[in-house]
Amino acid sequence: MALGGTAKKLQKVAEMAEDVYKKLNELREQVVEVRETVNETKSRVDRLEAENAEQRAILEAIAEEQGIDLDAVIADAHIAEAEEDAAGDETADADASDADASSDATDEA
Repeated sequence: MALGGTAKKLQKVAEMAEDVYKKLNELREQVVEVRETVNETKSRVDRLEAENAEQRAILEAIAEEQGIDLDAVIADAHIAEAEEDAAGDETADADASDADASSDATDEA
């Protein structure tokens, strides 16, 4: 009887080991896929950065030819973006305040 119990326990351990092995292989495959995706993404980013540098060089050349102060244009764009972000934050805060006020009015009723 003791040998039968031991055999069952060994069988159970062997089955658990097989499951762990399968899961480990699945995980290994996932890691390989992630590595491939990361490498592909890195290649794309590198290519896009090179294209961006080329486009920037072209824009700088055109701006210089046209007498445009590129730094001033960029600064203006950043200022406008910051103002839009600030306005958006104020709108979100106002919406939240309105919702709180509406909730308070409903609670009082």
